[in-house]
Amino acid sequence: MPIAVRERLRAVERDLGSQAEVARVLGVSRSRVSRWLRDEDPDPKNRRKLEGLEFVLARLQQTYEPDTAGKWLRGFNAHLGDRRPVDLLSAGRVAEVLRAIEAEETGAYG
Repeated sequence: MPIAVRERLRAVERDLGSQAEVARVLGVSRSRVSRWLRDEDPDPKNRRKLEGLEFVLARLQQTYEPDTAGKWLRGFNAHLGDRRPVDLLSAGRVAEVLRAIEAEETGAYG
């Protein structure tokens, strides 16, 4: 795997707190994340999900402290029809999560 992707994965792991949480958000096994960190390349679909997750985390951390950003990801969100952002990210639905972040930032109501 290119070093940049491995570094991104490590950064996301730091932000979320564990490989298990990265795996849960991406919808893969923890052993898969471990292999990606060691020597395996993520497939294109999971690479896109990782990039989306990294972008979402960066956006959240512009508004919230890291702990609060993590809670926001795991909590039910009115802007997402009372769904959890992590569940949408796991399904690759990054755009919906970004719209919810924007709604939070502007004070819009779901």
